[in-house]
Amino acid sequence: MPRLKKVLIANRGEIAIRVIRTCQERGLKTVAVYSEADRSALHVRSADEAFCVGPPPSRESYLVQAAILDAAKKSGADAIHPGYGFLSENASFVRACDAAGITFIGPPASAMDAMGEKTRARANMVKAGVPVVPGTTSAFATLEEAKSYAIKDLGFPVMLKAAGGGGGKGMRRVDRAEDFDSAWRAARSEAMNSFGNDAVYLEKYLDQPHHVEIQIFADSHGNCVHLNERECSAQRRNQKVVEETPSPILTPQMRAAMGEVAVKAAKAVGYVGAGTVEFLVDAKRNFYFLEMNTRLQVEHPVTEWVTGVDLVAWQLVVAEGGQLPFKEPIQPRGHSIEARIYAEDPATNFMPSPGKIQYLRVPSGPSVRDDSGVYAGYTVPNVYDPMISKLSVWAPTRPEAIARMRRALDEYVVKGITTNVRYLRAIMEHPDFVKGDYDTGFLPRAHQALLGNTDPELTKASLIAAAVYAKQRAERLAAKVASAQTPGAAKGAQSPWRQASRKVSSWKRA
Repeated sequence: MPRLKKVLIANRGEIAIRVIRTCQERGLKTVAVYSEADRSALHVRSADEAFCVGPPPSRESYLVQAAILDAAKKSGADAIHPGYGFLSENASFVRACDAAGITFIGPPASAMDAMGEKTRARANMVKAGVPVVPGTTSAFATLEEAKSYAIKDLGFPVMLKAAGGGGGKGMRRVDRAEDFDSAWRAARSEAMNSFGNDAVYLEKYLDQPHHVEIQIFADSHGNCVHLNERECSAQRRNQKVVEETPSPILTPQMRAAMGEVAVKAAKAVGYVGAGTVEFLVDAKRNFYFLEMNTRLQVEHPVTEWVTGVDLVAWQLVVAEGGQLPFKEPIQPRGHSIEARIYAEDPATNFMPSPGKIQYLRVPSGPSVRDDSGVYAGYTVPNVYDPMISKLSVWAPTRPEAIARMRRALDEYVVKGITTNVRYLRAIMEHPDFVKGDYDTGFLPRAHQALLGNTDPELTKASLIAAAVYAKQRAERLAAKVASAQTPGAAKGAQSPWRQASRKVSSWKRA
């Protein structure tokens, strides 16, 4: 297979920047695509070329296969890197790339069919004898069918999950039959908007599990290795917020066992490229297959920190037909933590806070990395995921990594929009996180403490006091302005403009 020359990145934000940088280091030309809302985005400025692919809604731009392929043809790109989200796990898009003679930097469509669709992946794992979370192996055609299965076969609580895609999108926990209808509609709507596929299935909700995933990598020569695990249990709304590796709960024996299962799953479907096999681990340290993400993960930097490899560079090598440089798992070196910086307000139920970034200072120093897609003066749009960057650190030990992340978050300054930086800083101080004793329910349970107060009434009183102070201050300023502009006002209340002009006149006379 010939070497790649020009890569189109079918994505936006920090992941597009991440791919562009590695392509540049390897001497490859890059092509960005953007919606009308992303015209001034950093990835557009960073690439060698850029093409608009449609209006702001992703279903009219980043999810339109024909528009992406047209941009690839016009630019002369010989490969497409999908990043994550959008079309990254869409088998029909892979086939369209193949038909157009464009290299898709990811797994083949057949492997994506087998593992990219969550229900089909579960069915394949059941056949392979891998333990899976109780639930269905196919999507439901109707609300009534799904609701009946939840009540009669699973029992509440249950999880409604999008069959295609990932990243916490199209997921809803349902605790009562009375809430099922609205959760069904919301999950399907979000899945359609995020992946162009509204199919959903059901899983039994496991109480207080750990979410642990295994990074795997395979080439087209039959080599497949796992690159250790990532602990992803610090979540809100099924969306990962903090990830780390190694996991505080895994023993070397568990790592080896889970890695073996993950590699077995990948080989069973002829997988090629980067992929992640996700597991739930219960209180007795039993692990269950959850799903496979047939793409690069958002949290891949922590794996890069502890293994010393560039996963995107590996993707490019494998896409060119090359072999993996390693045939055996790489033992983890030190400890790494990643925190996702969101343009959102944790105090208002994580409401997105789009707007213009007036000032930006990112942390630096030893073993600190900030993967970002924004800059000072950039306006964060309100139509996409609100993550603006990923801050990751490395240190020889977990306590040192936590300390480094605390210091880095203290240096992170974003003005003009609200972010979750202080919330992330509080996570680093929480006793459960410090001990490594946290599960997927950690953030919801600790929410008020992480906000810095445990009394909602105190928060309400503080907001009222702040509003009263702001009103009084505005009234005082207005009174001063009115006094200064009043004819015949006292000498001490003369207009500041008149006083300034007198100073200038005096200076000229001198």
